[in-house]
Amino acid sequence: MSHFKLGVEVVGAHDLLAKDGQGASNAFVEIHFDNQKFRTTTKEKDVNPVWNESFYFNISDPHKLSELTLDAHVYHHTKSNNKKTCIGKVSLTGTSFVPFSDAVLLHYPLEKPAIWSRARGELGLKVFVTNDPHIRTSNPLPAMDSNMPADQQAQASLEQTLDSMSDAFSGDKSGLRQRRTFHHLPNPDSQQRQAVPPQMTVPPQMAGPPKTNYGAYEMRGGPQGPRVLYSGPSMQPADYALKETSPYLGGGQIVGGRVIPGDRPTSTYDLVEKMQYLFVRVVKARDLPSKDVTGSLDPYVEVKIGNYKGRTKYFEKNKNPEWNEVFAFAKDRMQASELEVVLRDKDLVLDEFVGRVRFDLHEVPTRVPPDSPLAPEWYRLEDKNRDKKKGGELMLAVWIGTQADEAFPDAWHSDAAVTDDVPPSSQTHIRSKVYHSPRLWYLRVNVIEAQDLVSSDKNRFPDAYVKVQIGNQVFRTKTVQARNMNPMWNEEMMFVAADPFEDHLILSVEDRAGPNKDETIGKVIIPLSTVDKRVDDKILRGRWYNMEKSTAAAMDGEKLKKDKFFSRLHLRVCLEGGYHVLDESTYYSSDLRPTARQLWKPSIGVLELGILNADGLHPMKTRDGKGTSDTYCVAKYGHKWVRTRTIINSLSPKYNEQYTWEVYDPATVLTVGVFDNGLIGGSNGSRDAKIGKVRIRISTLETGRVYTHSYPLLVLHPSGVKKMGELHLAIRFSCTSMLNMMYLYARPLLPKMHYVRPLTVIQQDSLRHHAVSIVAARLTRAEPPLKKEVIEYMSDVHSHLWSMRRSKANFFRLMSVFSGLLAMNKWFGEVCMWKNPVTTVLVHVLFAMLIYFPELILPTAFLYMFVIGIWNYYYRPRYPPHMNTRLSYAEAVHPDELDEEFDTFPTTRSPEIVRMRYDRLRSVAGRIQSVVGDVASQGERIQALLSWRDTRASFIFLIFCLVAAIVLYITPFQLLALVAGVYTMRHPRFRRKMPSVPFNFFRRLPARTDSML
Repeated sequence: MSHFKLGVEVVGAHDLLAKDGQGASNAFVEIHFDNQKFRTTTKEKDVNPVWNESFYFNISDPHKLSELTLDAHVYHHTKSNNKKTCIGKVSLTGTSFVPFSDAVLLHYPLEKPAIWSRARGELGLKVFVTNDPHIRTSNPLPAMDSNMPADQQAQASLEQTLDSMSDAFSGDKSGLRQRRTFHHLPNPDSQQRQAVPPQMTVPPQMAGPPKTNYGAYEMRGGPQGPRVLYSGPSMQPADYALKETSPYLGGGQIVGGRVIPGDRPTSTYDLVEKMQYLFVRVVKARDLPSKDVTGSLDPYVEVKIGNYKGRTKYFEKNKNPEWNEVFAFAKDRMQASELEVVLRDKDLVLDEFVGRVRFDLHEVPTRVPPDSPLAPEWYRLEDKNRDKKKGGELMLAVWIGTQADEAFPDAWHSDAAVTDDVPPSSQTHIRSKVYHSPRLWYLRVNVIEAQDLVSSDKNRFPDAYVKVQIGNQVFRTKTVQARNMNPMWNEEMMFVAADPFEDHLILSVEDRAGPNKDETIGKVIIPLSTVDKRVDDKILRGRWYNMEKSTAAAMDGEKLKKDKFFSRLHLRVCLEGGYHVLDESTYYSSDLRPTARQLWKPSIGVLELGILNADGLHPMKTRDGKGTSDTYCVAKYGHKWVRTRTIINSLSPKYNEQYTWEVYDPATVLTVGVFDNGLIGGSNGSRDAKIGKVRIRISTLETGRVYTHSYPLLVLHPSGVKKMGELHLAIRFSCTSMLNMMYLYARPLLPKMHYVRPLTVIQQDSLRHHAVSIVAARLTRAEPPLKKEVIEYMSDVHSHLWSMRRSKANFFRLMSVFSGLLAMNKWFGEVCMWKNPVTTVLVHVLFAMLIYFPELILPTAFLYMFVIGIWNYYYRPRYPPHMNTRLSYAEAVHPDELDEEFDTFPTTRSPEIVRMRYDRLRSVAGRIQSVVGDVASQGERIQALLSWRDTRASFIFLIFCLVAAIVLYITPFQLLALVAGVYTMRHPRFRRKMPSVPFNFFRRLPARTDSML
């Protein structure tokens, strides 16, 4: 029997319609779900009632939960005739239900119950799904009776609520943890979902789409090499240009973005080349002979084929060991026809041979998913004389498969084998993995006031301030010199917290007793797991917290103390779920959803990425006298990070791994980076060196097209821009609903709270820095870890720092934006100068037509833009944008400017260099200062027209305004516009080289520059 229940907490309503004729209502709520109905108590004479009542519904079929609807009707009870009148309703679909751990209070606007009725106000509900068997279904209240007093109704509701919740909160703390655990149910309709234990099951609509194995998947094409196509002319050198390719992938050959199916059957992983591997699973051994004098055995298994050799871990003094390890050998690199599996005894001097098993590669079976895994078999070990009588047995499974095999992600790979200078324990650090960054929340802390502070110095009032800390984030309020023991701050601070909440919010009230002398008055420690969550801007009620003398006392709040401490701190604390926590640069954001899952919209499509290979990589280290690299790729989109396996000792590695992401907004960016694994024979403190990265904006991709391009890996070094190699990618964006995607273009880019209660620019930069630090701290604890330098490089954490090169690049970008206006102004100047009389006459005729038919102005302008857009469609870009060295102003940059850009903060350069750079910055700032001053002067001259600062100029301007008003009143506007246009485009014979009268008059107006020091 299913224990799934739908919990509904009716908190309260706000601003309801008055129905009793006296400006109030007798409100109660009826809730309908799955043929069950419950009712709250009646709150009399209240348009802002508060119930705080909880109800639990049985879910008859969890698989159909998404098809059910929860209806909440708000009624007004009329006592005179014992009737109810509906004053609003709320309907929630099953797709919006979330687990208990993700549930937050939401205020839903009331809808009209009928077409001609009225509705007003909001209803606060908290809806969640739980699988706690201790919670029983709520008992319905008795039918409404006019003779039943309201206090008896309240008592019945209270008894029902206590009855349903008594078992849920009884017992030890493990029961509480069990109540907060959200379990999963298997979906029988899903064929691609992996088997999970029954205790980890959820309803199918809560489990989301079928999970796909996003492990490393390789494929390999035929012998014919890719055809390289240059993507048209580029504004940068051809070596730095994007190249379109036509590789043979799993689904067929890619030509011009289209897939031409081949003779071979296609697979799920059709964006990478199909590659075959020889898989060897070493399961366990039994009845092994003794080899040491003591009769013990330290066994391990060595898998050999040609020059490739893989080794399991060894067990001390164990004759029946279990390894369960998988080895994968690339079939195209195998130069032998026999596979040898050798079992050895680990020794200090020389490992001793125990036995072996041999396989002829021509006899190895081939497995094609979705076939079931090959069952392992027992094989007798033979000695060097091929005697199988006393060698024991070894359980093995050997088969040939592709990267679509489920054993591929965790297998030992022949092309990713560690070298002798790295211990075998580092094998886990070179495997492919999928990471999920933690869900980040903004924590808003409002420090209001303190009460009854006790200072060590009884002869003065404390100069108090509050230090607020969570993890490495520390903020302080201003110091208040109050004339009593109740200081007031009323300051608000924002922090970043990560789910699950492991840190505590620590508030310390300090007394500025003297210079550099602060004394702690008291502390408050709040676990973040107890902080309320909200998704809107509803004002939360403040709460008083008792302060303790020490941190230990604050952590143990239930411990009785001899010296009671009565100082209190008034706070308002909440976790903001309506914001999107910016953990990357705004221009390169890969996710724009709010933190609260209940506010997430359905996905609009799927992004598929095939990381094929890299070519011509720059050597990052030296091994055996030759330059080489040990590279891996990292891709980031949304909360999901992926890392390919590390290819050892190769400057042209082949990854052939495919990954998938759900897309929720087209205005997002996918980032793919290539790094050298510093753990393998590296220096520089084992830091992973960056080789380059690629950014791809989803909105620039056509739906359904496969983009196969070779991207140049460009990195800016102190010596200049350098090409570190090329990265070959295959990308496809599939849209599930074109209508939903078009609708997103009319929606705000960020969630609602960013506009209702916006954050300042300084707050955004500070919070983004803390968010990146939190993500780096979490992902570096994974295995294999994503190092901090990798996360910072992928997130562009240093993009806000000053750079002369970047400033020049932005200036030229701005000039490029206005180049169209400048070109139009130049063309109009040529028209006015009659350089082409035919064009000038045609412009006169068009101008006259628009003046006499002004209703054609806007249609003509929009039609002109439509024609230009249709014309440009033929010349539209056929490939995603990529790194442009000329746009980045990286080709002509001065070496000293690059050295300044790569300088640390604070600087580590000599005082002479710093002085020279400071003088250069002063000269640039001086030019900017002059431009800003000129713009301000023109604005002040406009203000001087009516300010009578220059009485004669103001008098002349007023007379002109009076005459202009009379002339414009008695003269038709079309005639005036025609005369003004003809005068502006008059022939050069009627022009003078001297400035015009209005220009001379404006230049003589006073500005406030003469008042500046």
